Amino acid sequence: MNPSDQDFAKSLLRIFDNVLLTEEKALSKGYFSDLSIAELHTLEAIGPYEARTMSETAARLGITTGTLTVAIDRLVRKAYVERYRDLKDRRVVRIRLTRQGKLAYRMHAKFHTLLVKRLLDPLGEQEKERLIRLVKDIDEFIAEQYHKYSEEEKALKAKDSGGKEP
Repeated sequence: MNPSDQDFAKSLLRIFDNVLLTEEKALSKGYFSDLSIAELHTLEAIGPYEARTMSETAARLGITTGTLTVAIDRLVRKAYVERYRDLKDRRVVRIRLTRQGKLAYRMHAKFHTLLVKRLLDPLGEQEKERLIRLVKDIDEFIAEQYHKYSEEEKALKAKDSGGKEP
């Protein structure tokens, strides 16, 4: 890898780390300091408008329903989420944000909006368009890599379990 590629890789990793650290700092100083970043991202995956099933939400987060259950238990105790059985199919568990959960969701969305605004405001229109296009390309590439590794992991698990779905 040449030096400019190495610099790019370091910068990209630093950006990932610093976005998370900045979120954590902002969160720890705010009204919602009892939430972790993972919990905030869970609220984000549930969304502010309609109830979701546990399965839908777990899929959006790329985690198992068992892992999500642990997170939802904490969020229910903290009064950010309510959980209930579907009226038509009692086997289905639905979750939705409480008023407090919606407020946390909106504050987190505002944080992201301000971050993007401060990043893009100094740029001209052409620079903005180019940066947005490059970031979208990076996002697509990373999503493809994630999907590829997820599929490889599923194939290995299926092979280890004798061809049966895990």
